[in-house]
Amino acid sequence: MEFPTPLVPATLIRRYKRFLADCRLSDGREITAHCANPGSMLGLAVEGTRVWLEPNDDPKRKLDFGWRLVEHTDGHFTGVDTALANRMLKTALEAREVPALADYTKVRPEVKYGENSRIDFLLSAEGLPDAYVEVKSVTLCRRPGVAEFPDARTTRGARHMYELGLMAREGYRAVVLFLVQRTDSSEVKIADDIDPDYARALMAAYGAGVEVVAHSTNISPRGVTLGPVLPVTLPVP
Repeated sequence: MEFPTPLVPATLIRRYKRFLADCRLSDGREITAHCANPGSMLGLAVEGTRVWLEPNDDPKRKLDFGWRLVEHTDGHFTGVDTALANRMLKTALEAREVPALADYTKVRPEVKYGENSRIDFLLSAEGLPDAYVEVKSVTLCRRPGVAEFPDARTTRGARHMYELGLMAREGYRAVVLFLVQRTDSSEVKIADDIDPDYARALMAAYGAGVEVVAHSTNISPRGVTLGPVLPVTLPVP
C-alpha cells in the first residue's frame, strides 16, 4: 500500500499528549503533527530522531501533518501509525496474501463481539468456521533483531486475549496476529517483563486454542506492504 501523499522528512522535537508531536521540517519550520499511536512508543520518541510526515490539505483536519515513520540511524524504518497497519493488513487479507488465513474470502473489519469489544477482522468462507483476528502492532525493539510486544502495560490487550479464548472454546478460529512494523527485526518475543498480566492472558488464550501468528512488514517512505511470516517466542508458563 502506497502513501497517498508523498512523505516529507523532519526532525522530532518532542512527542506529547499521546497524539501530538512537534517537528522541524527541512526548511527550518516548526510544526505540530498528529501522532496516530496511543502506545508508549518506547525508544521511538527520542528528540532529534529523523521522522517522516504525511502532509494533508484537508480543511476538516486540525493538523496539516501526520507522523508516519521513524528512520533509524542504520537506515531501517519503523511505522508508528497503528491505523495504517490495519489498513494495509485489510488489503493483504482481501488479496489472500496471509498464508494462515488465505482460505477466507470475506473480510469484515471492526465487528462487535464479546463483552463490548470489537474484533479487528472477522473472516468467513463457505465451509469454514469464522475466524476472529486480533491485530497487534509491534514497534518495540530492545535487542538487535528481536521485536517485542507490548511496549507498556495493556489491560485492554489482556481482555482481548480472554475474549479470543472464549471464541476458540466455542469452536471458532481465533487468531492474534503480531504485525511487526519494523524492518530491523526477524523474530517476535512477548515482553513479559513489561506486562506479565498480558503474557499470562496470552498463554491462557493459547491454551484455549488461540493461534499466534506474526508477520514482518516492508516499510519505506513510499509505502508499507506485508512481509514474510516471523517466528514467535512465547513466554514459559
